[in-house]
Amino acid sequence: MSAKRILFLVGDFVEDYEVMVPYQMLFMVGHHCDAVCPEKKAGDTIATAIHDFEGHQTYSEKPGHRFRITADFASIDPASYDALVIPGGRAPEYLRLDERVLDIVRHFHSAGKPIAAICHGPQILAAAGVLTSKACSAYPAVAPEVRLAGGTYMAPSSGFDSAHTDGMLVTAPAWPAHPAWMRQFLQVLGSKIEA
Repeated sequence: MSAKRILFLVGDFVEDYEVMVPYQMLFMVGHHCDAVCPEKKAGDTIATAIHDFEGHQTYSEKPGHRFRITADFASIDPASYDALVIPGGRAPEYLRLDERVLDIVRHFHSAGKPIAAICHGPQILAAAGVLTSKACSAYPAVAPEVRLAGGTYMAPSSGFDSAHTDGMLVTAPAWPAHPAWMRQFLQVLGSKIEA
């Protein structure tokens, strides 16, 4: 397998599982991962949140772990990365307001590089204008944004454990989909794992 350089776009109150687990999984299989956040530099940390499905009308939120930023947002060169990961949680609501974040997403899209987004992450894709004619999964509350951005919303299967791939875009509705989401993203990356 040829190791890839993967960029994670994160912010405060990113979903804990949706950043920690994929970050560690991609490192585990040999890829290099960097995490960046507006107004943060390498060594800074962000707060994460744990969202759970406990029978309410929407998810609950609890404090998560601190997550360390590994590269400076201000000086990051997206051209030096092979793929992009956009975790969910509340961070995308803030990140989609940053024009540099949107430019980074547009770079990966226009260069035909793999992009993985989960949960509320597609809010950033919608704001960047890269969902036109794309099929995209997301947390159900994001469905209107996917549609308004010209995409086709792919509703999750029962249990939120499915993922969807449309060309170089791999999306999923929430952290229960990690196995399917990461399996499909690794396929798009060309990663081979042998038992």
